[in-house]
Amino acid sequence: MRKVTRIDGNNALQAFKPKVRVAAYCRVSTDSDEQMASLEAQKDHYESYIKANPDWEFAGIYYDEGISGTKKGKPNWTFETACRLRKQEN
Repeated sequence: MRKVTRIDGNNALQAFKPKVRVAAYCRVSTDSDEQMASLEAQKDHYESYIKANPDWEFAGIYYDEGISGTKKGKPNWTFETACRLRKQEN
């Protein structure tokens, strides 16, 4: 009789599962000292959060320092970020 070795399907599939690239976007609306400390806290939090997930690949942190949407207009984050991520992949 032949010997059969069972291979756990979940572990085998996990080895071939590509990681999802994840980036974070942080912002503050003024350049005051308190807001800048908040920005650093946001960046630290999201970087740690993303890197803690084994299914994710950290793609970067994008942030705005003291840009007010009422004064300068908010940046087109979706378009800019997509372009940056594409450049990183190439």
